[in-house]
Amino acid sequence: MTGKINHIGIAVKNLETSMTLYRDVLGMSFEGTEEITDQRVRVAFFAVGESRIELLEPTTPDSPVARFLEKNGEGVHHVAYQVDDVAAALESLRTAGVRLIDEQPRRGAHGTQIAFLHPKATGGVLTELCQAGEH
Repeated sequence: MTGKINHIGIAVKNLETSMTLYRDVLGMSFEGTEEITDQRVRVAFFAVGESRIELLEPTTPDSPVARFLEKNGEGVHHVAYQVDDVAAALESLRTAGVRLIDEQPRRGAHGTQIAFLHPKATGGVLTELCQAGEH
């Protein structure tokens, strides 16, 4: 089902501060920022080989990422795997009895189609399926 890790999502309190670390200190290639209003986050992407690091900053105090930060502090939020067809992957997982957060794909950053699997079904790791978009 998966070909590679698309990105690792890291929840941060301040996008600009964290961007400085990844871009200036660690020397990662900055790919840009985007606000995803329906998920209530601003994101920044950095290239790491064939994968990316996605920094996620909440834009509202009641967003899922804000709740994650409140409960866990800054750190790894999710692992995203590249798939050719998110809808087909979801159907296969649903048939296999895997607990899903998203029953249907939704829009992610850079025009991708994404869906999340429940961490209780994936060994405690929030897992995202990601179908390539315009990026």
